[in-house]
Amino acid sequence: MAKVMRAILVKEFGDANVCKLVEDVPIPEVKPREVLIHVHAAGVNPVETYIRSGTYARRPNLPYTPGADCAGVIERVGDEVTKFKVGDRVFTVNTITGTYAEYCVANCNSVFPLPSNISFEEGSALGTPYFTAYRALIIKGHAKPNETVLIHGASGGVGIAAVQLAKSLGLRVIGTASSEQGLQAVRNQGADLVFNHKQEGYLKDIANASINNEGVDLIIEMLANVNLNNDLQLLRSKVGRVVIVGNRGTVDINPRLLMAKETSIYGVILFGSSEDEMSMINAYLQSGLKNGILKPFLGRIYPLEQAAQAQTDVIFNSGTCGRLTLKI
Repeated sequence: MAKVMRAILVKEFGDANVCKLVEDVPIPEVKPREVLIHVHAAGVNPVETYIRSGTYARRPNLPYTPGADCAGVIERVGDEVTKFKVGDRVFTVNTITGTYAEYCVANCNSVFPLPSNISFEEGSALGTPYFTAYRALIIKGHAKPNETVLIHGASGGVGIAAVQLAKSLGLRVIGTASSEQGLQAVRNQGADLVFNHKQEGYLKDIANASINNEGVDLIIEMLANVNLNNDLQLLRSKVGRVVIVGNRGTVDINPRLLMAKETSIYGVILFGSSEDEMSMINAYLQSGLKNGILKPFLGRIYPLEQAAQAQTDVIFNSGTCGRLTLKI
């Protein structure tokens, strides 16, 4: 086995151009409870752009390799790892050394089996999007069958996962997107109604589409700094709740909107999950993936050397739909 690999290194915080391809990065060693994965595909998450810019709460030591989600094959296992062996197909929810690389190291508790009917590219779309969507819908949002959920920004990685999961759980799904391609993608995932959130009056249309015009039970919010105050007006009285998945700035809200309806706002972050919660989510995903109810939807696929472009697109291309992926 080679001793060096190709990887993206970030040596300073800044814009996407600080993501540099390096050809001779040492392949990391594994500790007793870790595995080395030969990465075949890596997912690109919006949060990775915040970390790279230096504005996120967690700032890694420089230099570092971005990325939490990948799919690949186990190359080496630590002495205390019993649930995986060399050659196993796996996907990750988090890693220690970063996934924008030919190899990465992950704690064995952040690694899960990749079903044989799921490609590596699809597998790289599972970790953060599906685990976050499940956590938002079920663990924080307490979604129930026959409720109406609005997924604001439903055409991205987490949004598509949320649509699929919500339909599998028996919810009525309203989704929004900003392009015709995105709207069609959300329809294709099973959403009952879709609206263009760039069109004037779409909020009124959503309100009118709610059962008895009473509002929606649950909102999964991908861009709280833009939508949160309007979200509060769409909630059903007494039971309505917003779960914030994404945010890119501050927002002013009128607390009276919460008080008048006695509704709730929750925040969600994947890194707050316990091992038991991760195991529960994985069990649901494994079943759904194997029986075809869940199926990752891929957007554009980039070679590793275009990681900077992928990070630019995941933030600034508002028409992006599906999961952006690096093919290693």
